[in-house]
Order: sequence, then structure tokens, then C-alpha cells
Amino acid sequence: MIQRIARLAGPRRSGAVRLGIGDDTAVIRPPRGHELLVTTDFSLEGTHFRGEWHSPQSVGHRCLCRGLSDIAAMGGQPIAAFLSLATPADVPQKWIDGFLSGFLALARRTGTTLAGGDIAQSRHGILADVMVVGSVPAGKAVPRAGARPGHIIYVTGALGGSASILRRLYAGERRLPDPKAKADRKHFFPEPCLGVGRYLRERRLAHAMIDVSDGLSTDLHHICKASRVGAIINELLVPLAAGAQPHDALHGGEDYELLFTASPKAKVPIEIHGVPVTEIGWVTKGKNVMISDMKTKPRKLEAEGWQHFTPSRSTP
Repeated sequence: MIQRIARLAGPRRSGAVRLGIGDDTAVIRPPRGHELLVTTDFSLEGTHFRGEWHSPQSVGHRCLCRGLSDIAAMGGQPIAAFLSLATPADVPQKWIDGFLSGFLALARRTGTTLAGGDIAQSRHGILADVMVVGSVPAGKAVPRAGARPGHIIYVTGALGGSASILRRLYAGERRLPDPKAKADRKHFFPEPCLGVGRYLRERRLAHAMIDVSDGLSTDLHHICKASRVGAIINELLVPLAAGAQPHDALHGGEDYELLFTASPKAKVPIEIHGVPVTEIGWVTKGKNVMISDMKTKPRKLEAEGWQHFTPSRSTP
């Protein structure tokens, strides 16, 4: 199996990856003057995907997208990915080939080398652990902790598209991805905002940034907690994806857009690399995260997005 994956992955050497699949470890040399970014994510059958809903190509793509989106949120460039995949013995080779097809297609398109990993037999469903390594100029990574009172809050793209599809699937709609349908791709084949993240970092526009993977409400709380600030959101400005409801946009996860803060003096474009950018609120003193329609008294915006080990939350 390892030899099969190595053939599909391509050359062992590529750019910063000096040595990839086939040795005890990979050898990575970041560009001169750069620091490494490292992120890891589990994808579990029944929690992050379901066989009756997600094609193997979609599962592979989504597994890698999660890590690439984290790299985008730091303003970085991906270098390599490491895939540890465990499957039950009865999973057909066709499914594994489809998974790798989706994974590697996104890897090639984003300049990410599959540089290693592991395989194992699982007794309880399919598990994929993906680590992504990227780079960013030394000292230039965009953290969560850079928001300051008075900063403007922006979000890229539109929110709630993935959650709206998931909501319909849970309601009984059996739906496999249509590669030509934009709404379907938002959930089944999401795009990491790598170019947008680098643009914001290179022009020093974003002071704090995070990817919207757990839901706007939860991810905004992450920024505010790290920065020790509060925020207020204008709910009328939050961009809704096609078919999405306000709850989907506020609390649904897996949009993989970028949420960031910028100085009120910054000239933030309304579109970056074809992706819309929307001003949705501002950073405040204190620790409260609020939401308002600007006509009635602001109310607390609770972090109701995805949170692991919280029994009251349904599986995303």
C-alpha cells in the first residue's frame, strides 16, 4: 500500500521537501528567512464525514482542506502534508484510490507535497490524521491575538453554505456532490483561502486572523479571547451563502473562509483574488461578544458553533 501511495504521490523531492515518502522521516528545508507552520487535524467517519453522503474523493479533499485552511489563516504557503490513514479491512481498494485522488488533486493544485504518513487497520470506521507544514516569512505570521479595540472585523466569501447542505442531509435528503454545482462544492469540495491569506499578510492588512471552520460565533470568540477584547457584529451585514439561513451563517462550521481584523485606516479591498470581503463589525474594549441589527439593543453572541466533547452539540 505504501508503495502504491508513493507512486500516486509523485516525486520524493519537490521544492522545500528535500526528501519525502520512502525514508524514516521527511527532510524539509524552509525558504531562507522563513519559519515553519505546522497544523494537524483528525477526520473521523461518522463525525466529519459519512459514506452515504460523501464520495471518497470528497473525503480526501476535505481532509486536506482543513489543514490548508489553517495555513491560510496564518498568511502562509503550504509545503508538505503527512497522511496517516486507518481503514477497516473490508474497505475496498476503489474507495482508498478515490480518497487519494481527491487528496492529491488538491495537494497538487496548492503546491503541497505528500511527504509521508502511515497506514493501519481500524476496527471502528475510517480515520484520517493529516498534518500540514507550511512556511511564512520570519515574524510575519498573522496570529489570533492581534485584534485591538477600534479594529474593523471582516469576513471573506459567504457563510453558512456548508451548514445548510448538512442541515438538509440530516433532514433526510440523500445528496452526493455535484462537481458543477457551486453550492455543493462549498460543502463537499471547499476551497482554502490561501491566496487571500497571503495577500492580507503581505500588505499587513490583517492584525488578527482565523479560518471559519467551527462557525463564525465560535471563531470570533477565539480571536476575542486570544486578543483579550470584545466585539460587536451587525447581523444584517453577515454575508449569507445561497440557501443558508442566518443561524447557518452565524454558527455553522466548515466554511473555511477567513475572519480577520484590520485597522480602521487600512484600505481593505472589497474583493481579493475574486473572493468578496465584507465588513461585519468592530472590536470593542472588554470581553463581551455582541450582535445587533443596529436598531435594537445589542445581545450576546454565544459561541454556538462546533465544539468537541460538548454533548448538547449535534455532530457537524
